[in-house]
Amino acid sequence: MGLFTKSSSNRTSSKPSISERSASLASSNSSLQSPTLGFGKRSSQPTSSGPPPFSPTTTAPSHRPQIPMPKAPDPLVDPAAYLRSIGSVRARCSVLLEKAVDNELNHFDVDMSKFDDSVAFVVSIIKRDFAPDYATIPPHGRWQHFNVGGKDRVSHLLQSWPSSVDTSERTRRLLDLFLVSVLLDAGAGTTWSYKSKENGKIYRRSEGLAVASLEMFKTGMFSSDPDQPFRVDSDGLKRLTVESMGKGLQVTAQNPIAGLDGRANLLIRLSKALENRQYFGDDSRPGNIIDYLISHPTTQISSVPIVPLPTLWHVLMDGLGPIWPASRTIVDGVSLGDAWPLSSMPREPNSAEWETIVPFHKLTQWLCYSLMQPMSVLMHIHFAGAELMTGLPEYRNGGLFIDTGVLTLKPEPMERGLARFASEADRNGQKCMEVVPMFEASDDVVVEWRAVTVGFLDMLLAKVNTELGLSGEEALSLPQMLEAGSWKGGREIAEVTRPNTKEPPIMIISDGTVF
Repeated sequence: MGLFTKSSSNRTSSKPSISERSASLASSNSSLQSPTLGFGKRSSQPTSSGPPPFSPTTTAPSHRPQIPMPKAPDPLVDPAAYLRSIGSVRARCSVLLEKAVDNELNHFDVDMSKFDDSVAFVVSIIKRDFAPDYATIPPHGRWQHFNVGGKDRVSHLLQSWPSSVDTSERTRRLLDLFLVSVLLDAGAGTTWSYKSKENGKIYRRSEGLAVASLEMFKTGMFSSDPDQPFRVDSDGLKRLTVESMGKGLQVTAQNPIAGLDGRANLLIRLSKALENRQYFGDDSRPGNIIDYLISHPTTQISSVPIVPLPTLWHVLMDGLGPIWPASRTIVDGVSLGDAWPLSSMPREPNSAEWETIVPFHKLTQWLCYSLMQPMSVLMHIHFAGAELMTGLPEYRNGGLFIDTGVLTLKPEPMERGLARFASEADRNGQKCMEVVPMFEASDDVVVEWRAVTVGFLDMLLAKVNTELGLSGEEALSLPQMLEAGSWKGGREIAEVTRPNTKEPPIMIISDGTVF
């Protein structure tokens, strides 16, 4: 990634001010061109002899015109708008990457000699699962979770609809499903499981939540129209209750799920957000964003529709704004969402408040990755500027770097985190089989961990491609590396390191709206 090609050895002692550096980074983002290879690249195309293969890697051809990206807001003029933009995430996290490489973090010791161990572990997993057909790796997104166990549930769903359902409506339906499923995808806890009504198999964690949300969707649980069960709309969501969600997720005293109330209330708040007709149409459906995007003046129609990534980002940040808690970081009266102050951000005597804030917008990025897939696969939409998105700053990706020895929590935060774990375990009456430090999502430790994870994932991508011998059009994209390597690797190494709980090396107390 361009912002990380300059090594720390090239830095001079005469640095510009923080404001100037941030403004420069914002300006550099504005000139980024659409990638040569877009989202979900190098897949076979449908032919005239039959329907397209419904694979999450199926997209339009890669030869597309490059278009300039809209400029990111100037942080010196409108810092709140800048910190809510996708371009700010990598720019702000790059400051922490430099400090990490120099082992200057506040809460973690950094051993860059162990980074090659992270690379080797990720490469081994990718080779195990995909060699030599690396082009078949799908991008990171919710689609893959639906297909747990090798069953192509998304294709089966599409094939179950009559031919009278056109491509646009098929895309709307998948967008309806994917958005609700992503919003339900907060950590479920170690004890919850879901038994599929279709095959009787047991699924857990993200895959269990995906199968559960799909089966609820197919029953019409999120639709207000009994004749149109395969949809999500505002009136349908308004009817949800904690009890109905618990029943749909098979929650019992013996099968508890973390944050049931929060999940139900998030979808109920979504019902209000969907009343915004500008984005979600007269029938208040998530899937109607496809119509908004296609008709948007920034969209170009050539051999395929080309939508600038910032246009989709704007829809998700502004259109879904009402569903997020208001008690988040605020600048100039604007709630920033998943953005947090961080003590290790360099600050000068007269610097502004915003200069200590690091934005992540993890759930919005996860939505972007997930919603782009059905639009790319079914309607061959190309998202220009998809490279603006970052690796997801969450506990699987971040845990990889702790469990491979790159990051080690310093003694003081370790002691504080272990004390919090013990306190929470006592309060909940839990047995401590495997003890790890625990912090709130807003804790400085977690914010620093997430910030450096974003930069490390960019470094990891470059090194993984080198080790795999992939370059040019053959090189893995960041979403492919997340899917086949870092996220999967973070989960697998956690299972080996902590086999009883399979939890990450740092546990995070969250309300389900960050992770």
